[in-house]
Amino acid sequence: MIVVDYGVSENVFERERRRMVERDLKGRDITEAGVLSVMGRLAREEFVPESYISQAYGDCPLPIGMGQTISQPYIVALMTQELRLNNFCEVLEIGTGSGYQTAILAKLAKRIYTVERFTELSAHAQAVLSRLGITNVEYCVGDGSCGWPFDAAQDKFAQGEPEKRTFDRIIVTAGVPKIPEPLVEQLGNGGVIVAPVGGAGVQELVVGTKREGKLVERTVCSVRFVKLVGENAFEQ
Repeated sequence: MIVVDYGVSENVFERERRRMVERDLKGRDITEAGVLSVMGRLAREEFVPESYISQAYGDCPLPIGMGQTISQPYIVALMTQELRLNNFCEVLEIGTGSGYQTAILAKLAKRIYTVERFTELSAHAQAVLSRLGITNVEYCVGDGSCGWPFDAAQDKFAQGEPEKRTFDRIIVTAGVPKIPEPLVEQLGNGGVIVAPVGGAGVQELVVGTKREGKLVERTVCSVRFVKLVGENAFEQ
């Protein structure tokens, strides 16, 4: 029998992963085949601290350090499903965290751009995704409420003016009082943004579609996320 470094048999994780998909995802309202397939294959145990390894497939958030959490599998699946991804999408993720959501996005979209406030979390996520052979991700440490930083060396109009970088999809993995305006600006027309919007404790999961420069929003359900701290989000 193959045994992983944590002293738990690989078969246990595989069994728990199948149970998660059948009970916590299919058993609710997750129907997108791509989401179910990726989450049924991706090793969530790689993304949780060793002290929580036995709870890797529980349908609950888990602490990952720095006051942050890895979201419960159902919410990860729901937010991913609401993005309506395809393999042509370029996705901006606000809040890299453990890298679990990042890895799922990377399996379903063309390229992921992910911003994390904490250097330690970003570095750890990069190491895990690299170990798993996931290479279509660009990382940034900074204020996610300001969006992806402008790179003057790469993004310019022919006239020499800065070109606004836009994304097909944006996902915010921390609570915001409202969808930050820089993210609305960086969302391409026809694009979709998914974000938990509300107070510092409880939010509503909002899905916005950009049409003619404005967001058309709908609410999916109530959620609870740690808050996004930044210039266009919550104060420290």
